[in-house]
Amino acid sequence: MSQHPTPRARPAAVAAVTLASALTLTACGSDKGATTADAGKGDAKKVSVTDATGKKVQVPAAPKNVVALSEMDLDSSLALGVKPVGLTAGRGQKGAPEYLADDAKGIPVVGAVTGPDIEKVVQAEPDVILAGQLADPQVLRQLSAIAPTVVTVGKDKDWKKALTLTGQVLGKQNEAKSFLADYDKKAAELKKNLGDRAGATVSVARYSAKGTAVMQQGVFISDVLNDLGFKRPGIQNDKGQGHSTPLSEEDLKQIDADWLFIGTLASTGKDADLFGELKDKAAYKQLDAVKDGHVTEIDGSKWTSLGGANAAVSVLDDIEKAMAK
Repeated sequence: MSQHPTPRARPAAVAAVTLASALTLTACGSDKGATTADAGKGDAKKVSVTDATGKKVQVPAAPKNVVALSEMDLDSSLALGVKPVGLTAGRGQKGAPEYLADDAKGIPVVGAVTGPDIEKVVQAEPDVILAGQLADPQVLRQLSAIAPTVVTVGKDKDWKKALTLTGQVLGKQNEAKSFLADYDKKAAELKKNLGDRAGATVSVARYSAKGTAVMQQGVFISDVLNDLGFKRPGIQNDKGQGHSTPLSEEDLKQIDADWLFIGTLASTGKDADLFGELKDKAAYKQLDAVKDGHVTEIDGSKWTSLGGANAAVSVLDDIEKAMAK
């Protein structure tokens, strides 16, 4: 994934960030070697966590106002019973990803996939910021001046690691551990219920105005499919260079498999209408999965975006409905 461009902070935000920076430096001081005990000498309500970059960050022991700057941060927070006070709009969305829309209702949007709106983050008055996989040093400095900022998503984009780290930040370690145990149990049961279909090839594709793209290794959905032991066709066995890999119309055969899961990022709008056009094309109709009736239309915001804990469980449900005997 490419780094996000640096957002321009408007004058009001600059003033607020300057003030927040001064307050943060006064209250927190250096975080070198920070531990719960060390923090307790100055503020008993601080704990130290190590973020996905290896940086130690002091955070409130029980944060009240959480800003989630990635889809995975929003998903993780909601899975742990915490409703953020600010979120980043999902890919192709005006707000939260569709599969989280109900649970995230009413949460203000404070940024987009391209990066946070610093002024809106200030207005949310967070006491901790979950920064997803944000890598821009300047933006991270701006955010850290507002509130303790934790990069939660590593380069491997592993949703389980992100959930565990978010649990530490939010004081929900036990909830995170319990969620993962329940997921593992559910995945094992589904794999058993699939029987010989557990050894099938499964393809995941996304359609948009730019055409068809497949999900390779190193992204959320591939991790879930690996947990179930599915095989993948062609290049979907290889690690991709970006989040998804575009295909030309002549290469549409590459999305074929025993079972095909395909959809758009939004259920309405231009992309959804274009998907209808794809289904009318001869190359699509000739796919074995199509001829066998083994195609499931999916919520692309859940299957083919950054993903998260709730998304993983919901994907298991989708697969069970489509494939379990």
